[in-house]
Amino acid sequence: MGKVGSCAMTVAERRASPWIAGGVAALLMVAAATPSRAVEVLTGTIKKAAETGEVVVGVRASSVPFSFQEKVGQSEHPIGYAVDICQEIVDDIGKASGREGLKIRYEPVTSESRIPAVTSGKVDLECGSTTTNAERRKSVGFSPVTFISATKLLVKRDSGIASYRDLGGKKVVVTAGTTNEAALRNILARSKIQAEILIGKDHADSFAMVKDSRADAFATDDVLLYGLKAAAGADGASYTVLPEKISFEPYAIMFRKDDPALAALVTGTFERLADSRELRWTYEKWFIKRLPNGERLDIPMSEELRTAFTVMGLRD
Repeated sequence: MGKVGSCAMTVAERRASPWIAGGVAALLMVAAATPSRAVEVLTGTIKKAAETGEVVVGVRASSVPFSFQEKVGQSEHPIGYAVDICQEIVDDIGKASGREGLKIRYEPVTSESRIPAVTSGKVDLECGSTTTNAERRKSVGFSPVTFISATKLLVKRDSGIASYRDLGGKKVVVTAGTTNEAALRNILARSKIQAEILIGKDHADSFAMVKDSRADAFATDDVLLYGLKAAAGADGASYTVLPEKISFEPYAIMFRKDDPALAALVTGTFERLADSRELRWTYEKWFIKRLPNGERLDIPMSEELRTAFTVMGLRD
């Protein structure tokens, strides 16, 4: 995957949202009544969007199919499941801010830099493959769950490794800044297995370590491993993802903590998308249908995720 570049695109002409969280809808009424002073009643990220005319979205280079780069001609732009959802959130921020022509400026982040990018205000939304957990919720806010994954191991098919129990004396790579490192260390410690843990700068770098035999296995979320295999085309057949689950990883969109207006808006966006079935359609677009490179992940929606979407409004 190529390097992510910052870019901006308008979302003003995207499909109009029929529903916005109650508190944000009230702000819209104020904006309609007194447009010159509407920004005075806004807060947090919505106010920032009204003042700057843009929302800064943190994206990843190789988190297939959540956030990755598609090359068109000589340029690249971010696409993916999480990116699509974030575009819908930005649509609703535009309506809540009363700002016509609200733009998205994409900013590259990594597993290691994503949380500091949010807490420092460098990005407003982080749209990748980020696990929501209690420790992280102390410093950032999260949307409803977008996907439920699990830490697994990717190895070469001829490696002779069939389980984490076979990792004694082996080298295992994890990506910097991920929850997978702690999960791997915990299970190795509990099982009294001695293995060397290496750190990759991003998922593509970690996968490359297995490719060139610097590492014997790569531990990260299973859906990302399937995405990397699919992105590798024919070479992906040389690798396998072991079935054992080392940990569960629920994903969500990340934003700044203590921004209740934005939190309500994000929840409202998810409820709108669930009620209209767009969450399911967006899921199928990235996990069932062909990716831009022609490969398929063929990952049916889990019962856990289906239940989460149902609670938000999805009906069969």
